[in-house]
Amino acid sequence: MPPSAADLFLGLTPDAVLAAIEASGLRCTAVCWPLNSYENRVMEVELADDARTRLVTKFYRPQRWTEAQILEEHAFLADLATDEVPVVPALTFPGGGTLRQVAVAGGAEVVWFCLFPRFGGRAPEEVSDALAARLGALCGRIHAVGARRPFAARQRLSGKAYGGPALALLEGSDRVPQALRRRFFSAAKETIALVDEWLPEVSVQRIHGDFHLGNLIERDSLLHALDFDDALTGPAVQDLWMLLPGRDPDSLRRRELFLNAYEQFRPFDRTSLRLIEPLRGLRLVHFCGWLAARWHDPIFPQTWPQFSSEAFWQETTESLDQALDLAFADPPVEVAPQAPSDAPEPTNADFFWDWEN
Repeated sequence: MPPSAADLFLGLTPDAVLAAIEASGLRCTAVCWPLNSYENRVMEVELADDARTRLVTKFYRPQRWTEAQILEEHAFLADLATDEVPVVPALTFPGGGTLRQVAVAGGAEVVWFCLFPRFGGRAPEEVSDALAARLGALCGRIHAVGARRPFAARQRLSGKAYGGPALALLEGSDRVPQALRRRFFSAAKETIALVDEWLPEVSVQRIHGDFHLGNLIERDSLLHALDFDDALTGPAVQDLWMLLPGRDPDSLRRRELFLNAYEQFRPFDRTSLRLIEPLRGLRLVHFCGWLAARWHDPIFPQTWPQFSSEAFWQETTESLDQALDLAFADPPVEVAPQAPSDAPEPTNADFFWDWEN
């Protein structure tokens, strides 16, 4: 399907953003600053009240989530806020509800949008022993609330659902270099199959789904969880491995600190830890499909020019192979730190493609 004007947010000018918010019952000034976001469009706006209140408005990419799925995201945030878990819930519009829509592309399509409080702070860049314990406690509290009721409309994590569409898109394109196609697709299919073989053995519930350090912010010495856009039904271990993706002995030790703090709030099924490597590989497959699906959006080629290089696919294929090998290794999985090199030290942005500065 060719990209639409709505999918590219071509009609979402600052004037259109402010007009949409004013149509919802809130008066705005002329302030409308774009904020970092790849999948959706996120802007900071200012209300024309006595305090000149700043808000963040989020316009969801069309045809990605249904109204019911977005409202479940907001409901999960509301549940967490009610339980005093530090999150930033969606605001209620005048007249009620947390979701509105605006017509774009000549009225042929609509874009859903919502409002959040402007919330400043700093994202942690690395995990210390103390932070590992704090992350475990926060994750445990989120999962304790998440387990109280299920999602009805949002996606359920599985190899087929999370990796299948990505794989089909890549197989039907020429993105993967010919010399690597057989090896890449073999590893990707094995990864998807392994997730679907092992996942039914563990319990699932509402989870964050994209819980890396870039979706945390520290303010007034308190960690807050942000961006529940990818919340889904899945295993608790999905949120754990993304917060602590390392395989080296120090990372495994911090994993124990995380789990000890987590289990103060709810039990953790440690047999599910063997899912970490298949889930790591599944995310790589999903990432490649996501890039291919969004490549028509100019921000994607600008941000990930390496996606078109053979080196990218070589590294990705090797990462898939390594994850599969480690999935069948005797626990614990440990990878010794590599010898120092002259290459720049990787940052979180190298490990998580949706990391936002």
